[in-house]
Amino acid sequence: MTPFKLALAQMPVTGGERDVNLRCAVEFISKAAKAGAAIILLPEALDLGWCHDSARASAGAIPDGESCLRLREAARTHRIHVCAGLIERADDRLFNSAVLISPEGEVLLHHRKLNELAMAHHLYAQGDRLAVARTPLGIMGLMICADGFAPGQVVSRALGLMGAQIILSPCAWAAPPDHDNVREPYGQLWLDNYGPAARDFKMWIAGTSNVGVITEGEWSGHKCIGNSLVMNPDGKPALRGPYGADAAELLLVDIELNSPPFRGDGCV
Repeated sequence: MTPFKLALAQMPVTGGERDVNLRCAVEFISKAAKAGAAIILLPEALDLGWCHDSARASAGAIPDGESCLRLREAARTHRIHVCAGLIERADDRLFNSAVLISPEGEVLLHHRKLNELAMAHHLYAQGDRLAVARTPLGIMGLMICADGFAPGQVVSRALGLMGAQIILSPCAWAAPPDHDNVREPYGQLWLDNYGPAARDFKMWIAGTSNVGVITEGEWSGHKCIGNSLVMNPDGKPALRGPYGADAAELLLVDIELNSPPFRGDGCV
């Protein structure tokens, strides 16, 4: 497999401020392309913020809603794969969704979060799909944040059985306002769940979190703290991002994919 550079965007996300958030995402996409990245992984719910009630009025469709169209245009302009979390409207339901977009601006994968936290069930409908896509870079799968610690790591392991060589996961990792990262370093949950699945299927798993304060919902006041993580096929961290509500940064890591030990029929 040909190695490539993966960019992870620990971008600030402000609840309800779609235009601000999308402009920021496009800036990170441009920076990643200039840095030589073949793909950029952006956070969960980057357009409206996780659990923000503005989704009821402002969420758009996939692939042709405003948020998705702007990311598709950016992917096409900068000739880069873009993976991003968006809030999706589908008829009368809202989904916490993610897309993988090709450098031609086409949506290759469209995932809807399966293992959403209970506090968000009032806003987002249950996800209903899981797939992988063959790309020039390799076979890619999508999950979103808490999908990564579904019981038995069932989501990531299912993607591994479907042949994924790398799983991309938009996230919104949050800590309480009084969390002491020196006394209790953030991230063991993700190490414990990404590591075994990555090792068992000899695949990469990458999670990117936004930064900033959650302003609505049960976790209002919690801080999204970056700390993005890339796990290699040995189940070891290849990259860990900085921690903090103001730790906005573009991270880069070199990826060399293994041939998948399992090849299912789930490719699209």
